[in-house]
Amino acid sequence: MNGADTAWIIVATALVLFMTLPGLALFYGGLVRARNVLSVFMQCYAIACLMSVLWFAFGYSIAFGGEGAFWGGLGKSFLWGVAPDSLTGTIPEVLFFAFQMTFAIITPALIVGAYVERIGFGFVLLFSGLWMLLCYAPVTHWVWGGGFLAAGGIFGTEGVKDFAGGIVVHETAGLAALIIAVMLGARKNRSTPPHNPGYVMIGAAMLWVGWFGFNGGSQLAADGGAALALTVTHISAATASLTWALWERIKFGRASLVGLVTGTIAGLASITPASGFVGPIEALIIGAVAGVLCQEAVLLIRNRLKIDDTLDVFAVHGVGGIFGTIMIAVFGAGTWIAQLGSLAIVGIYTVVVTVVLVKLVGLVTPLRVDAETETNGLDLSVHGERAYDHNS
Repeated sequence: MNGADTAWIIVATALVLFMTLPGLALFYGGLVRARNVLSVFMQCYAIACLMSVLWFAFGYSIAFGGEGAFWGGLGKSFLWGVAPDSLTGTIPEVLFFAFQMTFAIITPALIVGAYVERIGFGFVLLFSGLWMLLCYAPVTHWVWGGGFLAAGGIFGTEGVKDFAGGIVVHETAGLAALIIAVMLGARKNRSTPPHNPGYVMIGAAMLWVGWFGFNGGSQLAADGGAALALTVTHISAATASLTWALWERIKFGRASLVGLVTGTIAGLASITPASGFVGPIEALIIGAVAGVLCQEAVLLIRNRLKIDDTLDVFAVHGVGGIFGTIMIAVFGAGTWIAQLGSLAIVGIYTVVVTVVLVKLVGLVTPLRVDAETETNGLDLSVHGERAYDHNS
């Protein structure tokens, strides 16, 4: 065990949890109407709790419990056989478990943005739990757990390159979000602007800080590689923020706060898979393109395809993660066949699993709230609470 590596990953674990609670909750909560903000907080918080328990029970074992081509088995369910002195590399395995748990929390939480303001709470919990175990955990094994997409698998000694989750986190969450948005249908009122852009900015800032743990921690060591990953993450985020705002100004005559910080998230998602394989100049290029590319994806999905992916999960996270994964090959750090092939395999698998789960879970608990609940807002109707006392 290396003390410095262990200390850094403890910090990184806290940073990645901070991304979901409260970062993502505030980012998403500020984007919805005032009558639905608590429902978003509730969904993010409950998902964090449920994924923690399920990752402990089965998820970690499926992802990292063995060396099978397609899944890790159930041998490490409930951390069976994982002792305090068991190591993963130079850190305690129980810490590796905790670090990866925070990824298993934020990935289904990202999907929340696609279905806010109209989803059934029971559906959120049951779908998220099953999706994490049946989609996220197996894909994690394929890419990071020694499965068939990793080095030595179907793409040979190179394998797919995904440093911190362009495929594992952002492609899977983005595609699942798009599928649910299509199957769920649009909100009855899509015209209402974000109720609290200040929340959105604060949440985005927390995500930016937390992303240093997300990408820098994926080095699993306190060394120059972690420092470089952290640095390129910041450069990409800053650049994408500026290009998003500039493109918005060119197209619409003004640059908005919500647009600026959404550009930040686009830059962060895009650099995620490449953060361990590129340098600062490449990060600048990735961020510069991401700010424009993801904004155009938002406009395409919203305005031309008329899909109500409410908070643009696929356009920002899905497109960003896929773009960053491809850029690894563009910059020569990975092979085209491995990068594109893995994107295709994981994409098809994610779509199939998501469609099946939406259908099956919908038989158990309603997918969508009724029209009256949607009109009145989920906060009071579903949870019996109101975010703001308008009489005070």
